[in-house]
Amino acid sequence: MRLSRRGDIPPFVVMEMSKAAFEMERAGRRVFHMEVGQPSTRAPALARAAAARALEEDLLAYTDANGVPGLRNRISRFYADRYGVSVPAERIIATTGSSAAFVLTFLAAFDAGARVAIAAPAYPCYRNVLGAVDVEVVPIPVGPDTHYQVTPQLLEAAGPLAGVMVASPSNPTGSIIDHAAMKALADYCSAAGITLISDEIYHGLEYATPAVTAAAYDENAIVINSFSKYFSMTGWRIGWMIAPPAFVRPIEKLAQNLFISPPTISQIAATAAFDASEELDGHVARYRQNRDVVIAGLPALGVTSFAPPDGAFYVYADVSHLTDDSVRFCRDLLDATGVAVTPGVDFDRERGRSTIRISYARNLATVTEAMQRMAEFARR
Repeated sequence: MRLSRRGDIPPFVVMEMSKAAFEMERAGRRVFHMEVGQPSTRAPALARAAAARALEEDLLAYTDANGVPGLRNRISRFYADRYGVSVPAERIIATTGSSAAFVLTFLAAFDAGARVAIAAPAYPCYRNVLGAVDVEVVPIPVGPDTHYQVTPQLLEAAGPLAGVMVASPSNPTGSIIDHAAMKALADYCSAAGITLISDEIYHGLEYATPAVTAAAYDENAIVINSFSKYFSMTGWRIGWMIAPPAFVRPIEKLAQNLFISPPTISQIAATAAFDASEELDGHVARYRQNRDVVIAGLPALGVTSFAPPDGAFYVYADVSHLTDDSVRFCRDLLDATGVAVTPGVDFDRERGRSTIRISYARNLATVTEAMQRMAEFARR
């Protein structure tokens, strides 16, 4: 039997670590899950109530490929209320999580062989999915000098590009693109004919600088968001995207054929989730506490260099004084302490051997004890 080379892509290493952690848990060990960006809270009460009503009253049949009008209209109002940006509901497409939005975007925007830039470090599924659809990935190393984000100058130096993928707040660094930087990126991409794709799934999880949406700067930017992180609805598999006018129909046709429609019950629950800001902002306050615990605990690990966690719920730390093999380090840490973190090679193939990502999405007690155990491991 012959397999397609499209399936021969690197694994999502964080899920490999999570698999090992859950196997250890099933064997009876206590595990501290600091590896996955998974909120430890349930979907908002309003969302669960809406889903329960739908189970009793709704047929829960297929919907339009682009999503139910109620959800798309509510997302449009969200952009007006939060960002002061007018986004017509016709340009909003509900998706089966942000993952489906990435697939739809890459297929609609790029032909095989196109060159698309991503930051290094960056969410590994950008690289892996782009590679699966035969797009050439152009990693651009970033660091403290550019706040761990790509800039027009870095894009110019990368040569001809069809697109660039940015994320703010970023996974794994937590860095945010501010107003001036996002405007500069949008202006540069518009002038250069580069498709700007902005991953905004960690919007709402900000601790100082508010995140800005690329939709405010360029109608032709593609914006991707999700209910997984701020809205605490990972397993519901529901997200959305804002498409340029010319992309709406091609993406709709792709969605019809690839997914038919997003999960109906998840669309109903997600529509209600927008009215749960008080509950959800309480989670953000807890993440802020957790972030402070992690930062305060880093010196005990000997860590003095880490990306600025402006948002999201991660710290991306330099552990070169402890290892030059982050995969082995993370496995040894898990075996010795039960603490699961993610090796940096998932995010940066070249420099990630000496970095790790720590997720602080869990409860305060878990984060506190995990940092204590990591400190004890580092002293050995």
